[in-house]
Amino acid sequence: MNFRPGERDEPELNLIPFIDILLVVLIFLILTTTYSKYTELQVNLPLADAQALRDKPREVVVAVGRDGRYSINRELLADASVPALTHALALAAQGSPDVVVVISADAVATHQSVINVMDAARRAGLVQITFSTQQQPGAAGAPARP
Repeated sequence: MNFRPGERDEPELNLIPFIDILLVVLIFLILTTTYSKYTELQVNLPLADAQALRDKPREVVVAVGRDGRYSINRELLADASVPALTHALALAAQGSPDVVVVISADAVATHQSVINVMDAARRAGLVQITFSTQQQPGAAGAPARP
């Protein structure tokens, strides 16, 4: 009998099967987890102040025709150049920088005509620009016109 202490082999742990099982469990949990959305939230909206409705910002409406002519606040401009448009916008704004420029362009007006209005508004110091649109008859949520 050999009772001498010999070299002992250290046990080796193979972690690869353990990692494989953990990945399968993780994938299973990810695929079977349901994410619930809260569709109803209790929201307390702030009350509107009637004074705030009376203090709406001034608007300068610029209409762009299909032929490239411009109209500012229903007054037709004789000259369609950008400097003339800038001067007319500055006069319509009366030096107030908080005026909102509303661009109402025809559906077939060129993009360059609209860009000219935006450029003239920038040169006049008017940075608040918005576009007016019209809903199509028969569209979802739109009232049908007779």
